[in-house]
Amino acid sequence: MSRSVKKGPFVDKKLYKRVVEMNKAANQRNKKVIKSYSRCSTIIPEMVGFTISVHNGKSWIPVYITEEFVGHKLGEFSPTRVFRGHSGSDKKVGR
Repeated sequence: MSRSVKKGPFVDKKLYKRVVEMNKAANQRNKKVIKSYSRCSTIIPEMVGFTISVHNGKSWIPVYITEEFVGHKLGEFSPTRVFRGHSGSDKKVGR
């Protein structure tokens, strides 16, 4: 179930504050990377053009925000699990 339109999208207060400050100082826009633990924050249009490092539980995954990302959550772009593949050779030997 999605969030109410009346409430608006959820964005962490600290993250939103950093984005607004970086928008004011446009000359440092490309130099700084914003780190955030908030995987549940929704990407808003003010974040376009920034690189936000999202923590996946082990490391920081840098995510460059483009217009296509608006409306999605930050956690969608930093996977928490690593798929190492199925073991295919063991099944063929047993036949």
